[in-house]
Amino acid sequence: MSIKIAIGCDHAGFELKEQLITYLKLKNISVVDKGCYSLDRADYPDYGHAVATAVVNKEVNFGILMCGSGNGINMSANKHKGIRAALCWNAEIASLARQHNDANILVLPARYISVDEAHKCIDAFITENFEGGRHQARLEKIDI
Repeated sequence: MSIKIAIGCDHAGFELKEQLITYLKLKNISVVDKGCYSLDRADYPDYGHAVATAVVNKEVNFGILMCGSGNGINMSANKHKGIRAALCWNAEIASLARQHNDANILVLPARYISVDEAHKCIDAFITENFEGGRHQARLEKIDI
């Protein structure tokens, strides 16, 4: 399966985003860069919404978002019906987000995660599958 990922960030996540784009391309993953495009001040909701919209509209398989703590951009993305953005800081959390929550956007705390750990989170996130079963009923309770 060919994977396509939308990626976005605010200014705090810009440098990490650029490194992750390079990493994803080396893994032959198609990347849609939704911004921001510099270290200039940028508002995280703009990019959270852009990536979430791409995921909801099935333009991509997954999204990756980052801001300083990951919280603001995560909250923005999760306002979209059908989005299950998960704030992850290690590979185990990223795996569980996919297995138990069928997360479709990986959110990284740019100021609090190493590039190496971000790579591990991405690898776990894109390779794990939703387990369904007992987790399905819980997911159905999320969108109200």
